[in-house]
Amino acid sequence: MALTLTRPLVVFDLETTGTNIVTDRIVEISLLKMQVDGSQQILTHRVNPGIPIPKEVTRIHGITDEDVKDKPHFKELAHELNQFIGHADLGGFNSIRFDIPVLVEEFLRAGVDFEFKSRRFVDALNIYHKMEPRNLRAAYRFYCGKELVGAHGAEADTRATFEVIMSQVEKYNGMTYTDKYGKQTPVNLETMNDLHDFSYHDKFVDLTGGIIYNEKNVEIFTFGKHKGKAVSDVFRDEPSYYDWMMKADFALYTKKVITAIKLRDFNKKTDVLF
Repeated sequence: MALTLTRPLVVFDLETTGTNIVTDRIVEISLLKMQVDGSQQILTHRVNPGIPIPKEVTRIHGITDEDVKDKPHFKELAHELNQFIGHADLGGFNSIRFDIPVLVEEFLRAGVDFEFKSRRFVDALNIYHKMEPRNLRAAYRFYCGKELVGAHGAEADTRATFEVIMSQVEKYNGMTYTDKYGKQTPVNLETMNDLHDFSYHDKFVDLTGGIIYNEKNVEIFTFGKHKGKAVSDVFRDEPSYYDWMMKADFALYTKKVITAIKLRDFNKKTDVLF
């Protein structure tokens, strides 16, 4: 059945300099507007963000500083975009948590008081998660073709998880995996090393993802005011940050990791002195 509209719907997507709603900026925006009569218009712009695009972000969306250096800033496009959207409702993928807040921030920085309280929002990701849940019960049904009886009991969940893993090995071994950069690699799941390599986030330094390895295999923070900075550099330039982390509500393993980094760097410094 066709969707019944009482006013236009604008489905849009953003490419940005990163994932921080407050500090990152739009580098590309595309809006598809469907009118009440079903007709459609699309508007797409590359945008000069006014700040550098990190290389790791460019690897994801393919947009470089060179690509946008001569493009208009968002402020120059704001009135055109606001007029195109008009009084339409908004839709996207993960838009409620990211795209809409980023768009509103950009409009406000441009001096456009973008009205959003009276609009309705559609988020395809939320619908996807509600209708295709990513939990053990759903995985058991998908991979094993059976309903999980006694869910949330430790033994039932353990047996189901075992069956799911065995089914995944049988289903995916020999297939091709395409990562977020478009790189394709064969999937080999014949040994525990294979399973570990394919399922574990080897970029995680701690277990929560608060500290990861960057492309140079250097430990960096993924949160807070030092997001993207090397842990060693932060502890060297702001020693109190280590003390704050040790006193704050971080996981014990994270505290163990940062202590190991601090001790390693101290020992390196001592070796140089002596």
